[in-house]
Amino acid sequence: MPRQLIKRFLPSPEMIKNHKALKVFGTVLHNPNLWCLNRRSASGAFAVGLFMAYVPLPSQMIMAAGLAILFGVNLPLSVSLVWITNPITMPVMFYAAYKLGAWLMNVPYQPFHFELSWAFLEQQMNQIGPPFLLGCLVCGTICALIGYFGIRGFWRYSVVRSWNRRRFRQ
Repeated sequence: MPRQLIKRFLPSPEMIKNHKALKVFGTVLHNPNLWCLNRRSASGAFAVGLFMAYVPLPSQMIMAAGLAILFGVNLPLSVSLVWITNPITMPVMFYAAYKLGAWLMNVPYQPFHFELSWAFLEQQMNQIGPPFLLGCLVCGTICALIGYFGIRGFWRYSVVRSWNRRRFRQ
């Protein structure tokens, strides 16, 4: 059941292989293990995708693909999960990460007002950068662990339930 549920939402391997940003990986994308969907590859892909969703860089998809290739987990799933941080959810997630980082570092919250200038970015990164990056690291790690163990547990529960149903039918 989890396999069919997950496959319904995944992009096709051809779509991923033809994505212009992922062409840097070349023929490595033709490894069939990157497209296999089992308990280990799905849980690892969730961990990679959810961790990379909290990386505050514009190249999250490429980094998620690189980690998926490095760890040998499902590539489309890890790349797709990065899109949890989209233009709608990103401000809320990153603000929560900043608040968590500021709380962990025991620094007061800084008021935020946006200006589109290099000096503004430099000044804000000096003030809010360390708590923001710490919060992103902690949130990414926690989400990756929850995703990894949650998917492994859900997958195991689904398989055991399926076995029990089969056993009672006979």
